[in-house]
Amino acid sequence: MFSIDLDCRQDLKEIAIADLWEAGCTGIVELEDWDDIARIRVFFDSHADQAAIVSRFGGEATPADTRDWVAFAREYLQPMEIGDKIFVIPEWRDEPTPVGRMRVVINAGLAFGTGAHETTRLCLEAIERLVRPGFVVVDIGTGSGILSEVAVRLGAGRAFASDTDPDAVAVAKENFERAGVVVPVFTGSADAVGEGCADIVVANISPAWVAELASDWFRILKPGGRAILSGFEAVDVPTVTAALRKAGLEIVGEFGERDWRMIEALRA
Repeated sequence: MFSIDLDCRQDLKEIAIADLWEAGCTGIVELEDWDDIARIRVFFDSHADQAAIVSRFGGEATPADTRDWVAFAREYLQPMEIGDKIFVIPEWRDEPTPVGRMRVVINAGLAFGTGAHETTRLCLEAIERLVRPGFVVVDIGTGSGILSEVAVRLGAGRAFASDTDPDAVAVAKENFERAGVVVPVFTGSADAVGEGCADIVVANISPAWVAELASDWFRILKPGGRAILSGFEAVDVPTVTAALRKAGLEIVGEFGERDWRMIEALRA
């Protein structure tokens, strides 16, 4: 594992972070925050193309390990109330759960999905709003597994999760076991999921992949099923929605937090 430290203009920080996730980083923490510039530390697995990443983003690569990410995550992550029912809290914090909320414990594993990012929160809010008892939920690009865990705990009958990163699959399995939920998780993507099996499909991935897999979202959903799709910014919405409509999906909602967006689509 290695990390690079980058200085980003504040007005371009969210775009840079989205590009870094798309490039395959496994974690991002903010080191310092000034009026015009933010300094972030970005972690990559050892198999990533270090020279190509430094050439694209700048900075200097230095060796890192899991302890670096855990230490930063412990400092950065705070308890969060999301939606009307969800309370996300790091495993090392002991604040009481607010009345009427479900406690979702997260750790500092090397996978996207702590709840701290806007797109994760947007997806969690949609899951809370849409999941009904007995629903089948398919979570593509599961990361930490937080979306699947919450879906099951909110009453979904079954949830299935996948990620193309074996490290993320390992983290998700550990998190499911710790939370006491049963969610089959596999290394792979949407093409491995059967046709017409899901009431809800959720994917918090890059805009390119949300658009590329549009026909899979349609194929996986039952008639009347809904897709919760995020991982992109407002500037990406026209491209994403065009691909979804071309695949036969109806756009029924667009939700946002700062520049980040989540699209809700229906298979009529």
